[in-house]
Amino acid sequence: MRIGSLEHRDAFCSQFAQTYLDYDPEALPWPVLDEAALRRLRQVPFWDEVLYFERRAGAIVAAFTEGVTDPVLKEALALQGREETRHAKLIRVMVERYGLDASERPIGDLGADIETSFKDFGFGECVDSFVGFGLFKIAWQAEFLPAEIMQIFSMLMYEETRHIVFFINWMAYTEARKGWLARTVSPLVTLRYYLRAVHNKLRFARRGQQIDDGKGLAALQVSMFLDGFNFRRFLEDCYAENSRRMSVFGPELLRPSFLPELANVALKALRLWGIRAELEPRPGPLPPLHGAYSGSVASRQQGN
Repeated sequence: MRIGSLEHRDAFCSQFAQTYLDYDPEALPWPVLDEAALRRLRQVPFWDEVLYFERRAGAIVAAFTEGVTDPVLKEALALQGREETRHAKLIRVMVERYGLDASERPIGDLGADIETSFKDFGFGECVDSFVGFGLFKIAWQAEFLPAEIMQIFSMLMYEETRHIVFFINWMAYTEARKGWLARTVSPLVTLRYYLRAVHNKLRFARRGQQIDDGKGLAALQVSMFLDGFNFRRFLEDCYAENSRRMSVFGPELLRPSFLPELANVALKALRLWGIRAELEPRPGPLPPLHGAYSGSVASRQQGN
């Protein structure tokens, strides 16, 4: 199947429609949480931001869909817009049901160029999902919340996976339809948008630190889910969970590859570094200090 062909378009649009889940957020089997689980759910610091981003996502996709003329793409994009809006409703239902700290603030300007805003949103979702897959796996294994509510979150993760597979294929299809030059520079365009997405995430994290209200995504600590966290394990979980979730889609469809490939290179380097560290001789203990001064230094060393 040639990327950019009508066959390609029909494949990723039809699979997106066929994997649609029909449900009403209010009718989901929301569990009754005990005090410990309710406290943990309320300790998660970013429900306010999740509600805002889901509402904004629905608005961006809906606005972009209005200008699409291809009827097949328009129908698929309209479905994504409804799903993004339903995600916002689901978060709103959860906020109200469990008394979470989240308020609806104005969505604001969607940007002068709605297509650029849609692309920024799509690549931002690719970054968020890759990291979110790892966090979700850690939270699940740590039994951070009861299985019933984690199952609801798992359904959201599945839908987000569908969204980014659809988006990556839409992006490749759109660029390929522009001609050979666009197809040639497509990897550079993709890299540019990924860098923009990472920049936006870092800018948002810095803003959250400046506000210091505890609600920014930067406030999330993986140690909330698992003691003894280390970066290598987290990256392994992101990579493995991304591969598992992407495997359910047809092999003819494209998947996001930039972050998985980057993570794979980083993991190989970390494993090599780990082997080197094990082979290198470890320094012996420091010689004991003597005299009156040594006591105060030793105390400070123990305190540190």
